[in-house]
Amino acid sequence: MDISVRIERWPLAGAFTISRGSKTEAVVVVAELTDGAHLGRGECVPYARYGETPDGIVAAIEAMRPAVRAGLDRAALQAGMPPGAARNALDCAYWDVNARKTGRRAYELAELAAPAARLTAFTISLALPAAMAAAAERAAAYPLLKVKLGGADHDDGKRIAAVRRAAPGAELIVDANEGWNAENLAENLAACADCGVTLVEQPLPEGQDEPLSRIKRPVAVCADESVRDRTSLAGLARKYDVVNIKLDKAGGLTEALALAAEAEQQGFGIMVGCMVATSLAMAPAMLVAQRARVVDLDGPLLLAKDRVDGLRYDGGLVHPPEQALWG
Repeated sequence: MDISVRIERWPLAGAFTISRGSKTEAVVVVAELTDGAHLGRGECVPYARYGETPDGIVAAIEAMRPAVRAGLDRAALQAGMPPGAARNALDCAYWDVNARKTGRRAYELAELAAPAARLTAFTISLALPAAMAAAAERAAAYPLLKVKLGGADHDDGKRIAAVRRAAPGAELIVDANEGWNAENLAENLAACADCGVTLVEQPLPEGQDEPLSRIKRPVAVCADESVRDRTSLAGLARKYDVVNIKLDKAGGLTEALALAAEAEQQGFGIMVGCMVATSLAMAPAMLVAQRARVVDLDGPLLLAKDRVDGLRYDGGLVHPPEQALWG
């Protein structure tokens, strides 16, 4: 088996803004594995929040070339690389190439039922309340909206109220991206509850989230930046109700499936999320999405153009990948 790896840039349909900043393109890293007859692909997004860069991810994947050529398999990869985007790209490439070599789908290799279409959230970027309301009106076809909050101007109550007025029939979930603090936590959660929000992601910064264990939470709270792989779960008790599983954090589909199973055993609800990327990155996550209460795999919808053979999105539903794309 041999590796190739490259950086790709995919323009967005518009600016994507969260509490930590804004961007106009998705920068992804694609890893490919081949045995000479079969080619498998995996895509990841370097997570700047954890200090990852595209060049650093490429270097980490290329450093695995000798081990891959020597016969490293997917199981050994889990110990051979730490969790993160680089391992995600390689892990998903292993699933893909093994599916093609065996003539079986990835879900069969994982001993799972065939995946079904799932309702996905559509993201409303952080902006002024009126702009977010206009974006929500344009997203009327999507029954589940994910609203980015965490503005430095402390107008998040006005933002969520404006979105609710613009989308009275939609289910709303909120992602604060670590943008709140202990002083405004209760006020912002109450504003979300008043607007019928069903879930709030990562309201407080990782490592500063202890106040969540000391208040009555009127809305279910989901860990995002505070959870990566299974080793993160021990620190989430009494603070979070749900965990957001992202393959780029967990380090691939292999760990993501194990994380979902263990999180469920510990009483957490499951959300599956994504970075802004192409359908190649979403495809493996569709297997985790089958057991998730909330699915947020809208990354390709934010791009100006997706890959050939990309996932099919239809009225808020995202359909499982065809074999031409992955798995």
